[in-house]
Amino acid sequence: MKIIVVDSYREMSKRAAKLVAAEVEANPLAVLGLATGSTPEGMYAELVKLNREGKVDFSRVTTFNLDEYAGLAPEHDQSYYYYMHHHLFNQINVRPEQINMPSCDLEDVDQFCLEYDQRIAAAGGIDLQVLGIGGNGHIGFNEPGDQLRVHTHLVDLTEDTILANSRFFNSVEEVPKQAVTMGLGSIMLAGKIILLAAGKAKSEAIARTVCGLITTAIPASILQLHRDVTIIVDREAADLII
Repeated sequence: MKIIVVDSYREMSKRAAKLVAAEVEANPLAVLGLATGSTPEGMYAELVKLNREGKVDFSRVTTFNLDEYAGLAPEHDQSYYYYMHHHLFNQINVRPEQINMPSCDLEDVDQFCLEYDQRIAAAGGIDLQVLGIGGNGHIGFNEPGDQLRVHTHLVDLTEDTILANSRFFNSVEEVPKQAVTMGLGSIMLAGKIILLAAGKAKSEAIARTVCGLITTAIPASILQLHRDVTIIVDREAADLII
């Protein structure tokens, strides 16, 4: 596990974008696993800039997103479908047919989850997975609990996650209570993983991810078992490990 501590959110974003761009340059057919939330927004802005400058070409890349709110229409401005198209897909030369995202539809959700993992496998697996981390240590929407799921699945969001995400909605009542997420097995099969974190609120989760025991109480702690993980954090998020 490689840990990179930077001085600012902007530097974190630039470092992460360079790693993604390097992966695509080395393998134009790269399969990218992508995260949402406020943390990777700066990275996506940097990737858009690199693409417009002709420094990275996404025309042959395939993408799979980590998660999506259940029951939230794609056109809703807080859906992850909307987020990804707004911050990245509509601004780069990725082919629409190469974009894969979890369904927000609860009908036949178990079948969709099975097929989503099959599509990842058919693409050759994820070469580089980008992750954020929740204050409670979740990655994707794999929440702390007595048990953790291996494959893509429907999950009930914890009160902590609902409250944390309510800042994006008009009220906490509007936050969806469920999501479809890749499981930890799907994440761990990625060839490389980049985890990004910024801000004091993530410092405890980062410390328990990299320094603590592997535990279902901190789902991100399983990353200690992965062979190629790069964690990029600003100094506030790294406060308890430096």
